[in-house]
Order: sequence, then structure tokens, then C-alpha cells
Amino acid sequence: MSDVKETPVAAPEGAGAVPVNAKNAAKKAEKLAKFAAKAAAKAAPGAGDKKGAPAKGEKAKKEEEPAFVNTTPPGDKKGAEAMAAGYNPIAVESAWYEWWEQQGFFKPRLTAQNKPLPAGSFVIPFPPPNVTGSLHIGHGLTVAIEDTLVRWYRMRGLSTLWIPGFDHAGIATQAVVEKRLAKDSGRTRHDLGRDAFVDKVWEWKNEYQSRITSQLRRLGASVDWSRTAFTMDESRSRAVTENFCKLFEDGVIYRANRLVHWCTILNTTLSNLEVENEELPGRQFLSVPGYTDKVEFGVLTLFAYPIEGSDERLVVATTRPETMLGDTAIAVHPEDERFTHLHGKFVVHPFISGRRIPIIADSMVEREFGTGAVKITPAHDQKDYEVGKRHNLEFINILNDDGTLNENAGPQFQGQRRFDARKTVVEELKKLGLYVDKKDNPGMKVPRCKRSGDVIEPRMKPQWWVNCQDLAAEAVKRTRSGELLITPSQSEAEWYRWMDSIQDWCISRQLWWGHRCPVYYVRIEGQETDPSELSSWVVGRTLEEAQSRATQKAGGRPFTLEQDEDVLDTWFSSGLWPFSTLGWPQKTLDMENFYPTSLLETGWDILFFWVARMVMLGIKLTGKVPFKEVLCHAMVRDAHGRKMSKSLGNVIDPVDVIQGISLEGLHAQLLQGNLDATEVKKAQAGQKADFPKGIPQCGTDALRFALCAYSSSAGRDINLDVLRVEGYRKFCNKLWNATKFALLKLDDSFVPEATATPTGRESMVERWILHKLNIAAKEMNDSLESRNFMAATSSAYNFWLYELCDVYIEAMKPMTDESASADTRGSAQNTLYTCLDYGLRLLHPFMPFVTEELWQRLPRRPNDTTPSIVIADFPVHEDARAFPTDEAAFDVVFNVIKSGRSLAAQYGIQKDVQLFFVQRDAALREALTQQSATIVSLTKGCKSAKVLADVTAVPAGCASVVLSSDLSVHLLVRGQVDIDAEIAKIEKKLGTARQEEEKLRKAMTKPDYESSAPAPVQAANKEKLLTIEAEIATLQSSIESFTRLK
Repeated sequence: MSDVKETPVAAPEGAGAVPVNAKNAAKKAEKLAKFAAKAAAKAAPGAGDKKGAPAKGEKAKKEEEPAFVNTTPPGDKKGAEAMAAGYNPIAVESAWYEWWEQQGFFKPRLTAQNKPLPAGSFVIPFPPPNVTGSLHIGHGLTVAIEDTLVRWYRMRGLSTLWIPGFDHAGIATQAVVEKRLAKDSGRTRHDLGRDAFVDKVWEWKNEYQSRITSQLRRLGASVDWSRTAFTMDESRSRAVTENFCKLFEDGVIYRANRLVHWCTILNTTLSNLEVENEELPGRQFLSVPGYTDKVEFGVLTLFAYPIEGSDERLVVATTRPETMLGDTAIAVHPEDERFTHLHGKFVVHPFISGRRIPIIADSMVEREFGTGAVKITPAHDQKDYEVGKRHNLEFINILNDDGTLNENAGPQFQGQRRFDARKTVVEELKKLGLYVDKKDNPGMKVPRCKRSGDVIEPRMKPQWWVNCQDLAAEAVKRTRSGELLITPSQSEAEWYRWMDSIQDWCISRQLWWGHRCPVYYVRIEGQETDPSELSSWVVGRTLEEAQSRATQKAGGRPFTLEQDEDVLDTWFSSGLWPFSTLGWPQKTLDMENFYPTSLLETGWDILFFWVARMVMLGIKLTGKVPFKEVLCHAMVRDAHGRKMSKSLGNVIDPVDVIQGISLEGLHAQLLQGNLDATEVKKAQAGQKADFPKGIPQCGTDALRFALCAYSSSAGRDINLDVLRVEGYRKFCNKLWNATKFALLKLDDSFVPEATATPTGRESMVERWILHKLNIAAKEMNDSLESRNFMAATSSAYNFWLYELCDVYIEAMKPMTDESASADTRGSAQNTLYTCLDYGLRLLHPFMPFVTEELWQRLPRRPNDTTPSIVIADFPVHEDARAFPTDEAAFDVVFNVIKSGRSLAAQYGIQKDVQLFFVQRDAALREALTQQSATIVSLTKGCKSAKVLADVTAVPAGCASVVLSSDLSVHLLVRGQVDIDAEIAKIEKKLGTARQEEEKLRKAMTKPDYESSAPAPVQAANKEKLLTIEAEIATLQSSIESFTRLK
């Protein structure tokens, strides 16, 4: 930026502003091309006759433009070719990104001392997308919002750093690679072996990281690619090891045999985020991976346990009959009188010889649910687990890792698959006469693995855990103290609710892809050790450190060291992202300059799973909250409000919106994924319903603008309609055509003023548009500061469309005609230039490509060498451009114009429009008179506009509308309407006006009116009465004038 002292990014020769003479040459070339085209058309055979003309009623087909071919060498600046007839996003978006990157615009600008610029820094760690596949439209929203902020802060003179990267996504990536392996070759990871399988995953990672990188470039993400990070690269892996060892050494990580979510298909523990609960309306048969027949869910099975030493039986209810093989208690409510006599007694297990099961009293039992007696299986149910801990019950695991029953289930059931055993248990209960009934259980939730579709089993596993209590308490304390801002407010409320009820975090995963736990089991010769006990393990940042610690533990006895086969939860590495990407645990210049970071922007749905862990680990490991602000954006859904899902066919690749794709192309993409044939068919039907003609080509700028336009400061969901995106492509076309026309008004001799400060010679409409530009700049800065992207886009859109294009560009036409004076023309041109220059800058954070393309075509002010709009100053409110009086005056003029347009449209008059304005105030009448040319210019088909002092001077045969007690608008309709019908219409309006007058006078003459009505209301009523009286007088005059015409 020209007004900031800094170490500039080096620009190669020719990278600066395009000289004015080059612009002029381009314009001349364009004019010559048009002239040559016309001459060629005239010279063509048959050009002067009608033989070649289309038949009557037949539309001439517009010649299709040839497909755009980018001829700019990568990294070079695009030349200033003649502007195309219309906006072509593919052509506009070509070459710029490579040039921006080549120029180093995306790197943080630093002072000569390698410090952030005086304005400060703005740093965002980009939420790393999973390398499981390509980006979807939700990622597009992330890019649109974050890049808008980064570009805005960069233009405000801050050192900006946006760090790109990728997440290895342990379970998700392993799952998709396993599916692809099975689909392509019918093999499993076990057929390949661990090392060979991990090599396959690296191949997948490289392919999809490259694909995602390409998508991010297409989206215009101005990230610093030189700092690209991957959660499993050497630097991040070193950070993960340090994280584990530090937490282990501080006693925060511990080992425990606890209940976890277990997926029998993937053979691993899952986090809560990887589990989806499917709620059932009642009895239902569901498909479960690995089972040919569907499995029954949504029912309560009632059966009886014989009470020891008695003929009495105790009936219990369960949704999972097979788990009765692991029961270790029956619980009843302590105040339930039905079971008081059974407290302390035992039931006998019908299948497990010698197992006596105690009847216990616990207040967690809901007396009204089921039978009031609850079977307790502590090793396979979360609530039962807590009961088991309270009553010191035995924890019996009945499941193997693959979902078959183990020896604890008894020889009768050992080896059976869990859902086969469900049937067998019921059959055996029936044989023993213990089966009672089966009932519908509406509202039952079935936990499913998001990756495999398997039904999750709660089961006991020795795992590594993080004690989160103290970490969460400190995070909450820092947030409440103001160190961390979370928006919107509902996300902040969720933050406190989650953190206040936080549970310890299981970080072990039984996978092959991921960071292997840097912890080693020490097997000491001659000593019994237990791998479930913490004391049997040592950590090491290196193998040598682990061996040293093991030697000390062994006390001179021989030992072997075995590294844990498990890998760490993905969130354990991504939780370090804001500082590991800056080089932690090393003390780097980036850590010194850019940590803590400024903002973490992400979806509200992972506020707890990711953001909370970053905050807890950041405080623990660095002593600082890793970012100052958390911004939670909305969830992108389809136009019908449905969550996007591959099986529904509504997942949208942002590149498909950018460049367009046919329905057949969408169908073909489905065949490249892991969906089975049935799912493909369903998804194709969904695509056909939503995109019968495919997705139209919209361009990056339109997509980004649309996504931001959907994003208010409090939104939770975005129902994305691609047609709305297409609407903003038309807005881009409007920008293109308006700028193209405006450049024609900036003739070859035009040189902008040295600054954008008004000269004092501007006309009213110029001062009006500069004031509107000032308002737009203030609104946009305020909106972006408050993260209200919807409001910011509205301000930019309204300025360009409704103020610059609809008003000023039209109003300035007579000021730039040959008949206008040089001063008038020069002033109008400079005002137009300022609006184009600053208007494009206002739009740039949202629409980087089209704004650069158009901005590069503008001439530069003297001594302005800014090479790109990317680093141009963002407009701000300036007192010199504040003209509130002129704004108010021209708003009156514009209201008159709109009323005249409305009357002309109402009466269907499209040419020779004659308008008359009655303004009783002499000063305002003079102002209107001075704007007569503007009024004519802004009213389509207008022949004349005259300002009068009294309604009696209005010609006979005019239709009228009253704007205020002093101002009315009249349109000459004589000879173009049925006089009697017009008189009847006016008389009807007159009757309505008199009724309003009577009603208002009645209200104003009430005895207590002056004492009870507030002063502002009385003033408003007084002005309203004057306006009604003026309307009545005008209508009466109109009736008289039309009557004279009869």
C-alpha cells in the first residue's frame, strides 16, 4: 500500500500499473476492431438486401463465442486485451491467481526488522480439510468467508497470514481406502500387511491433497502456500510426539480400561463425532454390514430371571437381549414398593452356570419404563457402567473385537455373531419358559458408525485417556475473562454448556493410518506386568529416550520394549494446528510474530470436538489461548434444507458450480466413488430432481459472493439454491458491462486527479454518489468487523447496482456529452473514476477475479504504482466525501424520478414522456430545476421535465401523484387515455383521500389529543394532514383539467 512504510514485495519489471497510454491503446484497438467488423459485415455478400435475413418470427441465432484459451504463461501478468462483449468467468479468472502467487502477494508483509506492519497482523489457520476426498460446497463457504476477511485485512495494511494445510483424518481416510481396495481388488488391509497398506494410503493422500489444492486455487484462496502443512508431516509429527510426552509426564494422560464406542467392522474405538444416532419410530429391520438378513431393532424384549431360592421370577426389559449374557445385577428404584422385598436378594442366570446376580436399589431406574426392573450390563452400556462403578459390580466383557461372543458368554453362545446371538438367546429363553413378551419401543436410538454403517457396541478396552477437567476449567476461565470471543452468541452458550460437562477424552485408535502412540510397554523378565496398567509403560520422544526410561524402570533386570500398536485420535494432532503450523515446539520467528493467531473460523458443529481441544491444548502447551476469536459459520444444506449426503446426490463440488457441469457429468462422478449400485441409483435420481439441466456455469466470484450473502452474524443453516448463485453471475455481467461503458466515458485524454479528495467543483449528483460511496465504505467496514457478511455484500451490491449503475452512470451522460463544458466533463469523469476504483476495491474481498480484471483496465492516478488491487487500500469513510445535505436534496430528486417512472409505467407510456413537478418551496424548486437534465436522463423515454410553482400551472390532461404537502409529480397523458374512465379513477382516489382526511381530523380533534399524544406523533399527523390536503387539491385540479378536455 502506498501510504504504509514497509518492506515491499519485490515486483518484477512490468508488474506495476498499466500505463495510461497502454489503456488508451487498448481502447483504440477495441474501437478499430469494432469498425473493422462493421465494415466486413457491410462488404459481405448480400449484406445490403433482405435475402439473408431470417424469416418473419424467426430469431436470428447469436453466434457462439469460441471457447476461451488461456495463452498467458503461468506466473505472468495477463495482458490488457480488448474487453469481450460480455462477462466470461473462465476467461476473467484465468492467469490472475498464478500471477498473484508469483508476486508473493499472499505472503505476510513484514517490516525491515522482520516484524508485522505497524497496522498489526491478522492470522488464520485454515481448517485442514480431510484427505479423504475432494472439497464440497461447505468447504467453499469456509474459503469464501476466510478469504474475504484475509483480503480485507490485507487491503487495510495488516500483515496477513493464512496458513493452508491438510488433515490425515485417520479413521475416515483408512475407511475410504479400505473400501476402494475391496472394490478394486477384493482384498483387505490384512491381505496387504500394515506397511504396504499404509503406502497405499499415502498414495491416496497425495492424489487427493493435489485435488484439494487445485480446488482451493480455483476458489481464489489467498493462502501462503510456502507454509503448507500436513498433520503427519515431519514437523507436525514432532509436535504430536511432544504433546503426548508432555501430557504423559504431567500426569494428564493416563491409562484405563473403560467403556468406549467400538466399531466391529473397522475394529477401532470411535469418537462421539464419528457416531450417528438413528432414531426409530418403533419396530424396524435394519441392514447391518456383514449380515445378509436385516436385524430387528426398536423393540423391548421382556424376559424373566428366576429368583434364587424362590418360585418368584423378576421380569426385566431390554433392547439388546444378547447382552444378558454379561449381566451382573438387576436394578430397581429404592422407593418402588413392588420390589422392596427383593432388595439384597439374587437371581440365577439361566445360561451361565454358577452366576448369581444381585438385585440392587438405584435411583437412576425409571419406575415407569419397561417393567421397573432393569438388567445391568456394566461392560456394555454407558448407564450400566456408571451403576457398576457405584455398586462395585463385576464388569464382564462378552464380545471379541470382531463382534463375536467370547468365552464369557458361555459355551452355548461362544463364537456366535452378536446379532445371531440375539435371536438364539430369545429362542433359548422361550425353551426355558422365561420369555415373556416383545413390545414396540418408539424413540429408540441406534448408534451407527459414520464411516462403515456398523451398529456401535459399547465395550471395555484399555486405552489412553486425557484428563480434561482442569484443562476445560482453565479454558472456561480464560473465555469468561475476555481472552477468547466466540460468535455467534448461541455458539458461546453451547461452548460453556459443553465445557462445564466435559468428559475425559479417549485418544487411542486401533488403526494403521495415523500417528503411532509414542509410548512403550516394558516387559521385565521375571516380573508380572499388566498392559492395562500405566506403570507398565514409558514414553519417549525418541526410541533412545524410551530405552533410557525403561532401563531405569527395570532396575538392572533384562527387559523388552514394545511400542503401542495403536495410533492417536486425529483430533490429538489437529488440536495442535494453530501453533504446530507456526513451528511449535520449536521457537520460530513465526511463533514470535503470529502467535496467538487472530481468528479461528469453522462450522458450529465441531466447536467442541476441534475448537475446545485446540483451546485446552494451546493453553496447556503454550500458556496462551491459541486464537483471540472463534467465528462459527452456518451449516450448508441443499435448497430443500436437507443435510448434504453422497447417497442423496446433493453433495456439490464447488468447481462444478464455478465451471458448470451437465447432468450426465454429475452422474458420472458418482461412479468414481465408493457408493454401491443401489446408492448410486438413488443418488442419480436425487441429482435429476435437483439439477435436471445440470449446474450452470457461475464462476468463482459469483459463488463466493453468494455464499457470503447467505452468511449473517447469527445464521445456523444455509439452504443453498444454485439459481441464486447464477443470479450473482448476472451481477458480475452487470459489473462488466457498466465498467466497459464507463471506460468509454474516460476518453483518451483523461488523467485522474492525484487524489480521490473532491475538488469542490462537483455537481449535486456527483456529491450524492460520493456520499453514497462513503456510506457503503463505512457499512462494509463495520459489517466485516462484526462478521456480518450478509450485510457487507448487501452494501456493495446496492451501491453498484442501485446507486452507481442505475443513477450516476445514467445521470452523468449529459455531463460527458460533447455539449458539456470541459470542467463539467472532467469533474464527472473524475467522480466516475473514483467510484469505479473504490467500488471495485469494496468488492474485491468477495470477488477477487473480476475486480482485478476490471481494476487493471483503469488508468492510475499520478504517482500511484500499486501493482494489484490485492494490495490496494480498502476504502474507508472520509469526511471530505460526506455530503449529507446534497444526499437529502438529491434523494428528493430521485424520489421525483421514481414517481415519474412509476406513472409512465402505470399508463404504458414509453416515449415522449412529459413530466411536470410542482414544488412550492422556492429553494427546492430551484434545486429541482437545476436537475431537470438529470431527471430526463434517468427517466426512460423522457422528452421534457418542467418544474412549476403552483398546481394550476399544470397542463390539462395530466395524471398525478402527491409526494408531500409541497411536492407533486404530474405526467401528461392527454390523448392516450379514456377521459371518462380517468375521471372516474381520480374521483375514487379523491373519495379515499377525503375519508383519510376525515379520519385524521377526527383523531386530532379529540379533547385529550394535545395532552396524550406525544409531540413527534402530533408533528407527523400535522405533516400527514397537509399532504392529504395537497393531494385533495391536486386531484380536484386533475378532475377539472380532464373535464375541460371533454
